[in-house]
Amino acid sequence: MAGSKYAYVKAFELPDPILPNTFIILRVDGHSFHRFTDEHSFHKPNDERALALMDRAAIDLMNEHKDIVLAFGESDEFSFLLRRSTALYNRRLSKILSSLTSQFTSSYVFHWHEYFPETPLLFPPSFDGRIVLYPGEKEVRDYFAWRQVDTHINNLYNTTFWALVQTGGQTTTQAHAHLKGTQSKEKNEILFNLFGINYNNIPARFRKGSVLVRQEVNGQLDRYASDMASEGPVILPDVLGHGDHVGSTIVRDSPNAACPPTISSSSTTAYPSHNNGGIPESPVRKTHKSNPRTVVRVLHVDIIRDDFWNDMPHILSE
Repeated sequence: MAGSKYAYVKAFELPDPILPNTFIILRVDGHSFHRFTDEHSFHKPNDERALALMDRAAIDLMNEHKDIVLAFGESDEFSFLLRRSTALYNRRLSKILSSLTSQFTSSYVFHWHEYFPETPLLFPPSFDGRIVLYPGEKEVRDYFAWRQVDTHINNLYNTTFWALVQTGGQTTTQAHAHLKGTQSKEKNEILFNLFGINYNNIPARFRKGSVLVRQEVNGQLDRYASDMASEGPVILPDVLGHGDHVGSTIVRDSPNAACPPTISSSSTTAYPSHNNGGIPESPVRKTHKSNPRTVVRVLHVDIIRDDFWNDMPHILSE
């Protein structure tokens, strides 16, 4: 940058390095999404199109930034775990926060028409973001347990609330009053006794949220992917945010209108990541086998108990 008499103003910019050797979690959350969902007529209590769109934006972010090793999403929020040793943007808090939040938002807007083809985007959605640092594995696990418990609490309430309104004929004010002070057991009884709904039979996507993991491609699905056959779609995309589906694979147990068409490609073209925000290079051809190819998998599984973490130790390892 050329020097000038005005360059002194740069001295007012404060450095904001993130503490080394700590886990970084970024959480993005929809801003004013009550209005956004109402204006765009989202289905209640859960709109699978909207949840799949959130998953897609998260997948794009993970494909762009390989240091994201885990993501968890529910409703209008997503949390992303970066490996402890990441040097992304030289660990500058403002750079990581602003870049990843804006990319998630732009991907959400870019793919909107794929998930809501009959619903024009009336105004741009926005997401706020925050970064929290955690010193160890216990705190990271407890963070994601907290978010999944929150998913269950919110979904049980919303499922019961909208059953009272949509099927029970109550007003929203009456439904809120009906549920005031109730515990989980009482909400389950309301669902079953009044509406014949067994909460445990509700799709796992709604009860457990979306868990995005990065796994090596070895020609065989792991036990989590196999278990998903009865719990919802398993998605294994390796796609870029600008619409190219190079070397992509998407696996689903059944067709779903809320998701894009199934993709399966054996192309050997690879796009290098550009984590430092530079201009993407031209596509290059793979000539030798190097790092194992990975895919981002969307699961709807329990991440509170030990099983998940024991089966995927690479998430917290270096």
